[in-house]
Amino acid sequence: MNCTVRVYYEDTDAGGVVYYANYLKYLERARTELLRELGFEQRQLAGEAGLAFAVRSLTVEYLKPARLDDLLEVATRVEALGRAQVTFAQSVCRADEILLTATVRVACLDLVRGKATAMPQVIHQKLAHLK
Repeated sequence: MNCTVRVYYEDTDAGGVVYYANYLKYLERARTELLRELGFEQRQLAGEAGLAFAVRSLTVEYLKPARLDDLLEVATRVEALGRAQVTFAQSVCRADEILLTATVRVACLDLVRGKATAMPQVIHQKLAHLK
């Protein structure tokens, strides 16, 4: 699934290049939009089910810079799926140029216990269809 992001002034450093940490925000937005497209809202999961998804680990390769006003596509796909975690392969592109690649491992958390827990079956099934 893809998510479009525009680079704003607030995203850049003094040279007009996207500050490295802001790419993580773009990746987060894309994962959130993926869940939304599957029918799951983060606020609803937290409020009604007491669940949240939290990044457990990530690896990022910065290949080329994005700049002010660029229109970027953040692609997200499921790379691996377990009972309590999912690994996403993500990339940020400008037209046909790959600017960044990332592997992000996310755990499903029980917010009351503060521990990893199996994700609801309905979420697991929908993510499995994306593999």
